[in-house]
Amino acid sequence: MNDFLLSVHVLAAILAVGPVAVAASMFPPYVRAAGAEEDTGPRLTAMRLLARICRVYAVLGALVPMFGFATAISMGVLGDPWLMVSIGLTALAAAVLVALVLPGQERALAALSAGGAAAAGFDARRARARLAMWTGVFNLLWAVVTVLMIVRPGASHGA
Repeated sequence: MNDFLLSVHVLAAILAVGPVAVAASMFPPYVRAAGAEEDTGPRLTAMRLLARICRVYAVLGALVPMFGFATAISMGVLGDPWLMVSIGLTALAAAVLVALVLPGQERALAALSAGGAAAAGFDARRARARLAMWTGVFNLLWAVVTVLMIVRPGASHGA
C-alpha cells in the first residue's frame, strides 16, 4: 500500500504542480510585452490561458498534500522533522500562489484588458517583476520540498 500511495503522491505532484510552475513562469514575460504594445489581443489570449492553467491546476494541487499525508501516515513518518519542514514549505508555497501569484495575474489581465499601460497607472514592468519574483519563490519552495522528499535528512534509508 505504501508504494501505491507514494506513487500516486509523486504523480499528483508532477501532474498538478508542474503545470502551475511552468505556466506561472511563462506569464510574466507576456505582461511586459503586452504592456509595450498597442494590439495586446494575441498576448492577452495567451495570458488568459496561462492564468487559467494556473488556477485549475492549483485546485488539483490540493491532491498532492492529501496523498502526501496518507503516504506519511502509512509509512509512519508523519512526525519526522524533514516531513514537518516539507509540510510547512508546501503550505508557504500554496500561500504564495494563492495570495500573490494568482491575484497578480488577475490584476495584470484586468489592467491590460482595460487599455494596457494607460489603465489606472498600470506599470507593466513593475507588475512583470513582481510576478516573476513571486513565481520564482513559489518554484524555489517546491524545489526545496522535492529535495527534502528525496533526501529525507535524518531518515534511515538503508544503503
